[in-house]
Amino acid sequence: MPSENHVFFPFVAIVGQDEMKRALLLNIIDPGIGGVLVRGEKGTAKSTAIRSLAQVLPETEQMEGCPFHCDPADTGNMCPECAEKLASGEFNTVIVPMRVVELPLSATEDRIVGTMDLEHVLQTGRRRFEPGVLAQANRNLLYVDEVNLLEDHIVDLLLDSAAMGTNYVEREGVSFSHPSKFILVGSMNPEEGELRPQLLDRFGLCVEVAGERSVDRRAAVVMRRLDFDRDPAAYTESCSETTEDLSERIRLARERLDDVEVGMDIVVAASEIAVHFDMEGMRADITLIRAARANAAFEGRGAVVKEDLAAVAPLVLEHRVRRRPFENASFDRRELEDFLRSLS
Repeated sequence: MPSENHVFFPFVAIVGQDEMKRALLLNIIDPGIGGVLVRGEKGTAKSTAIRSLAQVLPETEQMEGCPFHCDPADTGNMCPECAEKLASGEFNTVIVPMRVVELPLSATEDRIVGTMDLEHVLQTGRRRFEPGVLAQANRNLLYVDEVNLLEDHIVDLLLDSAAMGTNYVEREGVSFSHPSKFILVGSMNPEEGELRPQLLDRFGLCVEVAGERSVDRRAAVVMRRLDFDRDPAAYTESCSETTEDLSERIRLARERLDDVEVGMDIVVAASEIAVHFDMEGMRADITLIRAARANAAFEGRGAVVKEDLAAVAPLVLEHRVRRRPFENASFDRRELEDFLRSLS
């Protein structure tokens, strides 16, 4: 796991991979989209892009000293200690930037969810909880590299916590819960194994990335990397203005998100897309709308338009396309374009 002082390649200097970058940014604007799975071969900037997001993540207000980073405005989803402080009126808050928290591939379930100190409970009668990764991840971004190599029950645990927003731990009849709302981002190389379809569907968005085939773009990647390796601090500083502009754009998008109008025509269009591409359940419809609304907010629009649906539909639908045995089905983008044009 990289150290806290590690200097990452600037997010704004990554060449190409526009869909991956857009999927990540949309989840920052609206964490309710449900996270991102980034699939692709080695050397396609998956980890670089995700780790460098720390440079553009927004700031949040937190209860001072809380290991779970409780939100003082979210009174219904606090740890017990912060709830008591809030009720007494004796508390302070701090403004801190969101972080990218990485999950070690070898992490055990106890390391992830945290542990109860049962000896302390028996001696004092009071609960003492040792926070795990899900505590660090609350109100941050949780990155799981090689997510396809994790045991299924661990992936289920992460997805459940991300969906419910709460981590509940019970040991020997002693229980503890704390808020655990985070943006789950996974990356994987399909050559090393696939995720079960049931787990794939739980990720809000999915991006397929591939190596650059353009000679000019490949050369640009090499030159930027050489410049960064020569002097990481200076190169990062040279990108600071662009990075600040993107950070401000994200901040404004988050502020205007709830005010972006979603007309019934857009909702109907999203459902028609889901039905046309034979999506199961309602998760695709809802994610289409949330992602399109975040895209509209990012683009500075006050209402969602069909262009927003077109921009996010491949990210929402591609990993949900039904695959029959021995069939390598894929999402047909041209079919989507033709279908959107056919809608009144």
